[in-house]
Amino acid sequence: MGWNLKKTVVLVGMMGAGKTAVGKALAARLDVPFLDSDAEIEAAANMTIPEIFTRDGEPFFRARESQVINRLLDNERCILSTGGGAFMAGPNRQAITDKGVSVWLNAPLDLLWQRVKHKDTRPLLRTVDPYGTLKGLFETRCPIYAEADLKLDVTAGWSIEDTATRVIEALLARNDVLEETP
Repeated sequence: MGWNLKKTVVLVGMMGAGKTAVGKALAARLDVPFLDSDAEIEAAANMTIPEIFTRDGEPFFRARESQVINRLLDNERCILSTGGGAFMAGPNRQAITDKGVSVWLNAPLDLLWQRVKHKDTRPLLRTVDPYGTLKGLFETRCPIYAEADLKLDVTAGWSIEDTATRVIEALLARNDVLEETP
């Protein structure tokens, strides 16, 4: 049995939702490339995301992010993980809808906090109250994430493989994204 991926699957959601880990597992299972928009931006800039934020600011980063997402959507079909803020921009949402399918990995706030609180790689959480900042981002972003083509409620008990399986099931429920091949 194999798979035919008809559209790029774009994983969206908050930092810590599992977009990269689940995306890699999904790509391996479907035998398609895995791409990460943040990693592509870092490679193009030869800088880390926090360095880009510090040197050039968030608006500059968001503009590069949109360029990279559009370029990746125009290339081969793949699993694409995006940064937590990427889906907030209307033009990014439109490009993703036009050229791919978005899947919101909807993880509860407490699970997100457990996953990100000890990491220093999140420039938006470099504040006096990182939990409050995460909560504010969560409350602002969830209504926009809800515009994704597919929504998957993620729970703490699921392994990366469990989550990947559920994404595949959600994709198979649509006839325009994924099909099993003999």
